[in-house]
Amino acid sequence: MTTRADDPSTRTPALRPHRIPADGLHEGRRILRRTPDGWQDRPYELFEIVPQAATIGAEIRGLDLSRPLSTALRAELNRALLEWKVLFFRGQHLTSAAQRQFAANWGQLETNPLLARGDSKEVVRFDKAAGGVPTFENVWHTDVTFRARPAMGAVLQLREVPPSGGDTLWADMAAAYDNLPPKIRARMNYARAVHDYLPGFSRFYPPAQLARFQAEFPPVEHPVVRRHPETGRRMLFVNASFTTRIVGLPEAESDRLLRLLFQQAHVPEFQVRFRWRAGDVAFWDNRATQHYAVFDYGARRRVAERVAIAGDRPY
Repeated sequence: MTTRADDPSTRTPALRPHRIPADGLHEGRRILRRTPDGWQDRPYELFEIVPQAATIGAEIRGLDLSRPLSTALRAELNRALLEWKVLFFRGQHLTSAAQRQFAANWGQLETNPLLARGDSKEVVRFDKAAGGVPTFENVWHTDVTFRARPAMGAVLQLREVPPSGGDTLWADMAAAYDNLPPKIRARMNYARAVHDYLPGFSRFYPPAQLARFQAEFPPVEHPVVRRHPETGRRMLFVNASFTTRIVGLPEAESDRLLRLLFQQAHVPEFQVRFRWRAGDVAFWDNRATQHYAVFDYGARRRVAERVAIAGDRPY
């Protein structure tokens, strides 16, 4: 028996014209590699580790961060940081001095004259309800990429938490890079972008105050895709607070591409969300992540102190 070519049951139905706008985020399977190809997974011997998400975020149990780190413990924590990008430690209640001492195991501590100071120049204090400047809430960003050498990492402790809300999210920027459209990924591999402190801080400070820091923090260029100095992994390194343009592109094209790149941090599969309790500590790799402080607690008080570790020049 033969079927006529014009038999409706054998033809592909005609559909109306349809398309999704180019360069958006689309549904489908994500590439979720926690570590670089060829990385050797090994058990942790000096603490318990409890993963919090697929590629990013792990709680470390069984450590008292107020005690000095042995060489072996520091090395194992560093491996955990490289593998999980952000580490969480419950109920530490560190003094400011102990917090600084812990962070100093990873290098020289950074100062930031643009933010409110804690009890020393290395401590930044965020005290929302006490009239502090509400900096960088509800925006995905990587800290201080307007510096020639952005921070390597940061240690944040919550001194006081609201009854509900005030969570922080982190995004894995290696996963964000892996999931870029292949043509965009190839194009961005050797692109460079300008970073400037003014766009981010102009939301909080008047021009007279901003002008004081223009000479200290001129615009800088960084690669759009940086290599992690310890793992060699490629990571997306632009953010909506400080990245202003892609070098060598017309403004409209640069803006379009940056919007696409900024969106990558918004994918839930690349994220971990942490609900704080007073005394909790988070230690994150600023080279490999963006983070977002959720401002959903109104006038209730939330007090945090951060110590940042000086970093290297991205390449």
